[in-house]
Amino acid sequence: MGRKKHVVDLSNEERNELKRFVSKGEHRAEAITRAKILLKSDEGLTDPTICEHLNCAISSPYRTRKAYAERGLAAIHRRKPDRDYEPKLDGRAEAHLVALACSEPPEGRSRWTYALLADRLVSLEEIEFDSISEEAVRRRLKKRPEATPL
Repeated sequence: MGRKKHVVDLSNEERNELKRFVSKGEHRAEAITRAKILLKSDEGLTDPTICEHLNCAISSPYRTRKAYAERGLAAIHRRKPDRDYEPKLDGRAEAHLVALACSEPPEGRSRWTYALLADRLVSLEEIEFDSISEEAVRRRLKKRPEATPL
């Protein structure tokens, strides 16, 4: 078998930080498992041995080592820190959506559907959207049971 592509060589400070992270028990189980994988990789254990010790999937040690090589200790957390999520509907657009859902449905319809609400919201001139999914409409209206069309 060949050499490991992503070798984990922890400094004393990183090792101590990971040991504290694991011992506190305040974090998600998968993050603790990734921290343990880094510690065991630093000890020089092979992937199958790590999997046996931690009862994890065979690909987990490789992916964790690769993430550590790319992002350092931030690799124990699933989400990348540079990911930025902005909700498509801001407060003003959500207010329009709720008002629309509480209004009379279009002619020939007995009630609003999520698809109709999404289409109508996109066609409003006050709000500028290229598109909005039915799922985004559903999630926003789920928080407001009085405005749910179905």
